[in-house]
Amino acid sequence: MKRHAGFTYAEQGQTERPYPAPMTDRWPDGYRLVLRKEELKVDDARAGFLRLASGLLDWDLHRRAGLAVAPGTPRAAPGVEMASGVGFRRLRYWAPCRVIWAAEAVLDDAGAPVPGQRSGFGYGTLPGHPERGEEGFYAELDEDGGLYFRIAAYSRPGSRLVAAANPVNVRVQQFYTTRYFAAAYALASGS
Repeated sequence: MKRHAGFTYAEQGQTERPYPAPMTDRWPDGYRLVLRKEELKVDDARAGFLRLASGLLDWDLHRRAGLAVAPGTPRAAPGVEMASGVGFRRLRYWAPCRVIWAAEAVLDDAGAPVPGQRSGFGYGTLPGHPERGEEGFYAELDEDGGLYFRIAAYSRPGSRLVAAANPVNVRVQQFYTTRYFAAAYALASGS
């Protein structure tokens, strides 16, 4: 795997998992691993897939989960730097990341999504982020037309201070993961 300058960890690109690559193996050692997948039952799974895929790449998932996204952040694409923030106004803490990979939805000639694909992106932490690691967000349309949202992340504390407060940090990560899944359902269902 090619290493890129500026990241706070060495094991870059491990979240890039095109369909049907397994999500359960080949993760780097020494990190806390989060793997979560849920089926999103919506009226039209193909339309839901397109809404979710677009919402992931346009940072709508993050916004709907309650995170601020730095103004002017372009659509997720390799090399795009973004920062998500928690807090209010001047008390907001920004966590910088850079997109490592991104996958747009693949459409057939009629403009419908092709079954058997994942769309989304993965980003890695940059200096200033409280964690070191990578997170991937996936809209998945399986061969049978089922719609799923996935998150895969591996991380470890970025400093001794964060490590000392790790139980709190883990709870914050769990809180936002839960919010991501609620936001994914809202995006997919068009609500």
